[in-house]
Amino acid sequence: MSLSVDISLSRPGFTLDVAFDSPGGVTALFGRSGAGKSTIAGLLAGLVKPDRGRIAIDGEVLVDRSAGIFVPPHRRRIGSVFQDGRLFPHLTVRRNLLYGAWFAGRRAGGKPLSDIVELLGIGPLLDRRPATLSGGEKQRVAIGRALLMGPRLLVLDEPLAALDQARKDEILPYLERLRDETRLPMVYVSHARDEVVRLADQLVVIEAGRVVSSGPIAEVSSRFDPTTGAEPAAVLAVTVGAIDRAHGLATLDFAGGTLRVPVGRLVLGQQLRLQIRARDVAIATGRPEGLSILNILPATILDMSDSGPTAVGLRLDCGGTVLVAEITRLSAETLGLARGRAVHALVKSVSFDRPAAD
Repeated sequence: MSLSVDISLSRPGFTLDVAFDSPGGVTALFGRSGAGKSTIAGLLAGLVKPDRGRIAIDGEVLVDRSAGIFVPPHRRRIGSVFQDGRLFPHLTVRRNLLYGAWFAGRRAGGKPLSDIVELLGIGPLLDRRPATLSGGEKQRVAIGRALLMGPRLLVLDEPLAALDQARKDEILPYLERLRDETRLPMVYVSHARDEVVRLADQLVVIEAGRVVSSGPIAEVSSRFDPTTGAEPAAVLAVTVGAIDRAHGLATLDFAGGTLRVPVGRLVLGQQLRLQIRARDVAIATGRPEGLSILNILPATILDMSDSGPTAVGLRLDCGGTVLVAEITRLSAETLGLARGRAVHALVKSVSFDRPAAD
């Protein structure tokens, strides 16, 4: 699936003017509250009309104001999931789900009800009503109803924003399964960086109604760009290659080497995404000895740029994987750092999801 968006919209006190393209997968709209992310979600779903512009999916034009084209929401085959779930309170879970299949009618070509129920783990909930469900359960049902509408694109507008951390941890593995098993293209709206890193393939950063950065998530996340309002970080796809129970450590394999981290609930062979923030990486010009830091990776400086009044941002090539580091300008000058120099990256800590073993 390809998604092309080039639209503008003016409201009192706010103007949205955005353009971006996505090749498919999970595209995250990321930014602060009030940036315009949810407005874009509404424009995609057909709930809002733009003042100007065009939206197309796989070459099919959904909106083109200059040509007078506006496909109504029920004909767009876009499933929407909102922050509050919006389930019918008087219907059981089963009937809420079946409403999605009924709404799709003849165009439904997706998975049957039984497959959706298994995918989202909502079998025990079928005879209950929404008032008896937790926030995480309601969102899983809302996602199931949207899937049974036979969408070609799923738009999730801050689906976890109203949930506490425990409920977020409950639902995120189901969103990963949805991404990996159905391959259904998604637009995921969020201001939570950890959610975006865990789920997204493409990242579109929105600030004050404008796109300030877009592209593959690993590339965008590693940019030292103060206009994005996001802290630079490397996003790595890793596999648990070994577990040392005696010391409570797991070895994570990635294209640039290995990392050792607390084992937590990680299991051998598990694949996950890992985030290494620039502030958690130190630099040495030679391999240091006598340190408590376990993760020391050979690297080459790709480029350097100012990242603040007294700071320098480094992008590092670590065996084909890009890492980032942020150090003081004084440190960079003292160490004589320059593009192309061989160094060692000292990874002080990492951030990643720890899903329970299946």
